[in-house]
Amino acid sequence: MTGVVVAPMRVEASALRTPGLVVLRGGMGPRRAAESAQRLAAAGRPVLVAGVGGALVPEVRPGDLVVATEIEGPHGRVPLHSAPVLAAALRRLGLTVHLGPIASAPSVVDGAERARYARNGALAVDMESAEFASLPGPVAVVRAIVDTPDQPLWRPGTMLRGLTGLRSLRAAVPALREWCEAAGEGELLLASPRSFCAGVERAIEIVERALERYGAPVYVRRQVVHNAHVVRRLEALGAVFVQEVEEVPRGATTVLAAHGVAPAVRAAAQARDLRVIDATCPLVMKVHTEVKRYTGRGDTVFLIGHADHEEVEGTVGEAPERIVVVEDAEAAAHVWAPEGGVAYAMQTTLAVDEAEEIASVLRSRFPGIEGPRRDDICYATTNRQRAVTAVAEVADLVLVVGSANSSNSLRLVEVARRRGTRARLVDDVSEVDLRWLAGAKRIGITAGASAPPDLVAELVGCLRGLGRSTVTESAEAVEDVVFTLPREVS
Repeated sequence: MTGVVVAPMRVEASALRTPGLVVLRGGMGPRRAAESAQRLAAAGRPVLVAGVGGALVPEVRPGDLVVATEIEGPHGRVPLHSAPVLAAALRRLGLTVHLGPIASAPSVVDGAERARYARNGALAVDMESAEFASLPGPVAVVRAIVDTPDQPLWRPGTMLRGLTGLRSLRAAVPALREWCEAAGEGELLLASPRSFCAGVERAIEIVERALERYGAPVYVRRQVVHNAHVVRRLEALGAVFVQEVEEVPRGATTVLAAHGVAPAVRAAAQARDLRVIDATCPLVMKVHTEVKRYTGRGDTVFLIGHADHEEVEGTVGEAPERIVVVEDAEAAAHVWAPEGGVAYAMQTTLAVDEAEEIASVLRSRFPGIEGPRRDDICYATTNRQRAVTAVAEVADLVLVVGSANSSNSLRLVEVARRRGTRARLVDDVSEVDLRWLAGAKRIGITAGASAPPDLVAELVGCLRGLGRSTVTESAEAVEDVVFTLPREVS
């Protein structure tokens, strides 16, 4: 059952009416809004309240839209969890959107009363939303600003500002329709394990402890893990991210990222007399050790992986003249090796089935080829791929939380799609497109090994706010791996 848009006044309803969108006039003021809310509660449909409102803070201007994260009313504050995806849909239309609390007052406010609501943290005020906020189904609130603290309602220019607000409401209609079509009952399927692995937790803790022990700034070569949110949080604590160690002041404290580096990078750091703390994942270090053993005895090593990935760049740096990167099965079928022994190794964050396909081709072409005693693909990558496979088998849509430069997150999307399921990568909830959710009753959720778990919790809360109230955990493995910290920060 699709949602309905409720507009308090006739002029607001007229601005919003368009084919395919159900718009109801709810009435102006708390009493009429309460009567409308009571009727809608019986219908059980998602409700989006849209109309004009007054700004409480100077940065919110006439014509701007405020999407309520919560409604402050006579009975307290009610959170509206679907606000981030609605705001994102409105911004894609080129509209100026603010996310934050909206206060619901019993009458028009101005002067000291307006200031009081602002001190409580609200961005805008209306008179009706509190009556709808506690409806049992999904609820959202959007207000187009007409009056502001420096341009009160009963002043010259109100008519012009009112037209500006109504034009913004009209322009918002496509996004309001998307919300109404996306809202509805359904189920969330949480793939487990998901989010941080032991190597990522170790790398982040190394930077945090280095900052505590040595003080800011602590320099980090490349992204310590491939996640924009993690990087921004560590920057706020005093970490400085650089591309190469040559950018680090001599003698400074420097962390090498989890993906591993070539020996040349370590030599450059030593030449600058840097205090180096190595955050390389122990499982990546295992691949380096294997490659050094193979090449040390004169073998050619086929490294299965993506040539432009930092982990592969670091591994190739162990012996560039003896390592050949093999990116897919076609390359494996034509790769050439000089006389002598051959071996293979793998990037740790590959899709398990694709990596095995490539390795199988190499084994068929080089019967004597030597490989790792166990696949180089790490336990966390394998577990997350198995978990997303189980979820994708029954989901209408899979959302993978992770940054675009995260190899293991991208592989989760690919694994889900190979099961015939729609799958999307999102850095956070703000990147979820409401259009993806229309008709998706069962939505699978997972996260790459470098994605913080709080981003998953935020996404779950938002989708529950759209009506997917049943949450089921699909557990494929239990992870209890813990890696020790280097002595510099232990």
